[in-house]
Amino acid sequence: MTKKITLSVFFVLYIIGNAFSQQALNPIPQIVQKNGKHALLVDGKPYFILGGQAHNSSGWPVMLPGVWSAVNEMHANTLEIPIYWEQIEPEPGKFNFSIVDTLLLQARQHHTRLVLIWFATWKNGSNHYMPEWMKRDAAKYPNVTGRKGQAIDSPSPLYQATLSADINAFTAVMAHLKQADQQHTVIMMQVENEPGTWDSVRDFSATAQKLFEGAVPQALLQPEVLKALNVTTANGNTWQSIFGDRADEYFHAWHVANYIGQVVAAGKKVYPLPMYVNAALRDPLTNPSATNYESGGPTDNVIPIWKTAAPAIDLLAPDIYLNGSEKELKVIELYNRPDNVLFVPEAGLVSTNAKYLYSVIANNGIGFSPFGIDGNDVNSPQNIKEGLIPFSREYKLLAPMIRQLAKWDYDGMISSVVEHDDHEQQTIDLGSWQAIVKFGERKAGAIHPNKEPLGGLMIVRLGDDEFLLVGTLCNVTFCPLKNNTGRAWQYLKVEEGKYDKDKFKMSRILNGDETDWGGPQFESDPVLLHATLVVR
Repeated sequence: MTKKITLSVFFVLYIIGNAFSQQALNPIPQIVQKNGKHALLVDGKPYFILGGQAHNSSGWPVMLPGVWSAVNEMHANTLEIPIYWEQIEPEPGKFNFSIVDTLLLQARQHHTRLVLIWFATWKNGSNHYMPEWMKRDAAKYPNVTGRKGQAIDSPSPLYQATLSADINAFTAVMAHLKQADQQHTVIMMQVENEPGTWDSVRDFSATAQKLFEGAVPQALLQPEVLKALNVTTANGNTWQSIFGDRADEYFHAWHVANYIGQVVAAGKKVYPLPMYVNAALRDPLTNPSATNYESGGPTDNVIPIWKTAAPAIDLLAPDIYLNGSEKELKVIELYNRPDNVLFVPEAGLVSTNAKYLYSVIANNGIGFSPFGIDGNDVNSPQNIKEGLIPFSREYKLLAPMIRQLAKWDYDGMISSVVEHDDHEQQTIDLGSWQAIVKFGERKAGAIHPNKEPLGGLMIVRLGDDEFLLVGTLCNVTFCPLKNNTGRAWQYLKVEEGKYDKDKFKMSRILNGDETDWGGPQFESDPVLLHATLVVR
């Protein structure tokens, strides 16, 4: 072998080795599972999304200064922002990725990660973000037909032409990201937005009716799937005979999920980022009929259908705009499943929602994000900064320790409670101890109830007698559960501080009035405490 050939071989091996080294140092984001717990890995380590989502029409360069201002105001580590099919493919097969490149550049400048939202076939049940050339050809790209033959403002999931066009555009986006974002600034993709249909339970066109009267896909007839859908006996093989009064909704859910699942699968073949679909929710407590909500989307009752029809989708995510703690906490419970990692990509930008950040973290979630942080909407608070304050307070405290929190969450070390609408006290069992949490502000030696249910407490169990506490508008005390022979207990030490470079830095030691009178007390600005307990 000549010296020239030897050097060439060495150079090739060096390039290959360097590529593998870079890949190892900068692995692609992924969702992993261990002992029933999930984690989103970014740069190879657990990551929690302290997010904020921009308004629908804010993904344009002229709007971005206001978006980044809100991100900075919130201390968010991740921006969720839409990209638009109509802008990216203005003519068939001709793509414009300038907005993607602008977002990548500015996100890196602001040291912020991105979740890109693909506004394509569906946005809140409609097809308004399809390119003009598709909107002008309704015969080729049909909408849903209602039960009485009326036109419905929602795309049908049953036509290959629409699906092929979406796959073609989305795979082009993913191919561009693969080349343009080797730093993995984009950590997840949301594919479509709140898919499904308003004003009709399903498509009743002749094409749809023929499918509806045919056999149910065999995958849905597996015993475990039928059991999850509460079907005890399957008489026949048609949608109506098996699913009865839920047949129309289940048929639509299957086809919407199958459609989006194919888009996701195609995108992942090009560049396998984690991908999810978000849900416009139904009432989680009353089991209403699908005429009362957006039919076909990943609502809690059809999660088994979505999981079966679209295995390429990593997770189904609830958008929380419901009223009342019972409903909101039920949603968090329903979407935290062994087969589904919890992520709240949208929550109403109202003060009472900030506390649910604690609930998402403690329920092994991977992220939380209020919607409309930039105020570019007529329904936004008059003073958008005022609307951001409750979220900003929490994010500011948690941001320096969020990687460590994500790891503790993955290891099952975190518990939380949030204030319910009845303002009643709650407890958290911590093995050797029980935390007793009362909500309100302490004044003149008494707890005065909060006017609104804003309180919450999150506890990290570091050891049998050692805890980290983060709280807002609540008071906490403890009771020993093990070896409790009536002996008194006390705080060995309570330190107030913050995290810096993955380590707790003590600011002061609390004692006396701060701990002796049924404390510690958490006010409207959350604080971080490191508490060690002892039985005397």
